[in-house]
Amino acid sequence: MKKSVKTLNRRDFIRVTALAGGGLVLGFNALLSCSTQADEGKVINLNAFIKIDTDGQVIIMNPNPEIGQGVKTSLPMLVAEELDVDWTDVKVEQAGLDTQQYTRQIAGGSGSIRESWDSFRLAGATARAMLIRAAAAKWAVSEEVCGTEKGAVINTQNGKHIPYGELVVSAASLEVPTDVTVKSPESFKLIGKRVANIDNQAIVTGQHKYGIDTKREGMHYATIIRAPAFGQVLQSMDDRDTKNADGITQVIQFDNKIAIIGRSTWEVFQAAKKVKAEWKDEGVLEDTTGYQEKLKLALSKSPTADAKRKDGNVKQALSGASQLVELSFDAPFLAHNTMEPMNFFAHVQQDRAELHGPIQTPERTRTRIAALLGLPEEKISIMMTRMGGGFGRRLMSDFVEEAALVSKLAGGIPVNVIWSRESDITGGFYRPMYSYRYRAGVDGQRKLVAWHHRSVGVGAAAASADSFPAGAVPHFQVDTEVYETPIPTAPWRAPTHNFIAFSEQSFIDEIAHKTKQDPVAFRLELLEQAKANPVGKVSYNPDRFAIVIKKAAEVSGWGKSKGDSVFQGFAAHFSFETYVAEVAELVKQEDGKLKLKKIYCVADCGTVVNLSGAETQLEGGIIDGIGHAMYAELTLTKGKADQTNFNNYRMIRMSEAPEVEIHFIQNGEKPTGLGEPGLPPAAPALANAVYAATGIRLTSQPFIKSGLFA
Repeated sequence: MKKSVKTLNRRDFIRVTALAGGGLVLGFNALLSCSTQADEGKVINLNAFIKIDTDGQVIIMNPNPEIGQGVKTSLPMLVAEELDVDWTDVKVEQAGLDTQQYTRQIAGGSGSIRESWDSFRLAGATARAMLIRAAAAKWAVSEEVCGTEKGAVINTQNGKHIPYGELVVSAASLEVPTDVTVKSPESFKLIGKRVANIDNQAIVTGQHKYGIDTKREGMHYATIIRAPAFGQVLQSMDDRDTKNADGITQVIQFDNKIAIIGRSTWEVFQAAKKVKAEWKDEGVLEDTTGYQEKLKLALSKSPTADAKRKDGNVKQALSGASQLVELSFDAPFLAHNTMEPMNFFAHVQQDRAELHGPIQTPERTRTRIAALLGLPEEKISIMMTRMGGGFGRRLMSDFVEEAALVSKLAGGIPVNVIWSRESDITGGFYRPMYSYRYRAGVDGQRKLVAWHHRSVGVGAAAASADSFPAGAVPHFQVDTEVYETPIPTAPWRAPTHNFIAFSEQSFIDEIAHKTKQDPVAFRLELLEQAKANPVGKVSYNPDRFAIVIKKAAEVSGWGKSKGDSVFQGFAAHFSFETYVAEVAELVKQEDGKLKLKKIYCVADCGTVVNLSGAETQLEGGIIDGIGHAMYAELTLTKGKADQTNFNNYRMIRMSEAPEVEIHFIQNGEKPTGLGEPGLPPAAPALANAVYAATGIRLTSQPFIKSGLFA
């Protein structure tokens, strides 16, 4: 009855102790290093706890921030699988920041499952091994004849069983094994199944508490007035009317900001409108039209010597090509627009601070708060709440720092700082504004021989030098240039990939059509080239990429007629170690307008842990990608955001969301990222379908400005 086939070495177990009243607490820190885009290249690790009480109750801690990506469910599933317990008997608790017990407590880079696959399973398998050892000793039999099932150890010779609750005390006294085995995939009972999100019931009934719901005895609310435009400084203020407003207790000026503190959010929001503040321009206030001119000028430059990537001789190959193809693409600033606006609770006292709320980077945030307050890090506690959206915005800690400062400056009172929606949209941070230019050279046999990508951006110049079609083109060059700006920019869902996938996949489609080749066949030919004659380093596996592309073509009926009014567009992208191919299907209505009806999606994310959660992540990413490409745009005039709320910052509506059909490649590989990879291919798939329907190439976002859509 042995199910375990893979041996993992325990590298550093923290402790195994008896719970008060009897029980087992297993802590672990299997140090599995990783590097994530979301944390600026810093190496971060992960760990967690298992608790088993004498009544058999299993509590599994989730140490990672939950932002809707489902880790509060899927990470404990890994432990429960190896522990061999019934999921209905498991209780999941959210852990706070604890760098002594846990590592890699971060939500970003689609890395939680990818970096936890071994360590969480190892924790469950270790606990199971100790429980088996305790049962074998009690029965005076070999551990080899003992198995486990549904929270009990089974004697395979006589069928006797002992529930875990009766074994935890003796198991806690045992030495932690240094080598344990984990299950083979064919033995999985939980992994790969559809499991409801652990918080679903509380969320749909309105009982779940987000950071914005935090309340403490004696707590005040606060909101912050910031400069109306980026590049302005506070000269003076008249707060007499504000101080006399109902419910207001304090008005504090700090760091070019004004904090309004009172008894309720309504009262502080209303009182903030009464402040008479004078702001002075500090230098030239920049705007979107000015950025557009600067980016256009930067795009006109020729290939440079200090390229981000340079294979072969692009200039020479382009000049000698039989056919040249060229396109330029533009992307606007985007706001993050989390459904739950920025907020955080802080109670700063003389020798300690308690912080509570939605943050994607609690450890880095604590370090900054410690420096800000002049307190040791061990005197600062941070508890993470489930977030009403993050999308990269809550990687930043500015709103947490505000809460800590306001609490301290207000005399050490507990305070919940809550942003208005207008502050959330106009107060940054934003997805950078980009302009890209591509030039390609094709030889007489319709082979792609040269590729030049010039990437320029405001705040960042995102360019993935090792992604497809790098490695498939003998002469390949990527140049980047950044225009520095006072406008705060930051990672936005699928950083780098969220726009580069649109431009690259649209340009590949353009080359295919210009050379009269099928877009899918053209991609497969390039992948075959990367496999047979690779040029330089690539980040993707050509075989896995090709499988996803072929499957997407198959399930979507690519190349098969679906009627004169139905058109399809194809796109595929590799990001966060995951391969995703998507086919957009739209309908041309009688009035000539286009309506997106369906997206077919095929993903290779290795082993799927929670099928329900995986489908949800891809569906959400696709709709998010379509919505922002279609409608979203943030512009600035003299340093001030023109869009202030959802009435003029357009988001996708439920009636505009397409049907989404999802398929996974089952290959038994380790899990990869999934919170972001569904988003990048969505926009190019739609744009390529538009080209198929109209012959018009969409090169600028938002698409709604084209006038093509119903």
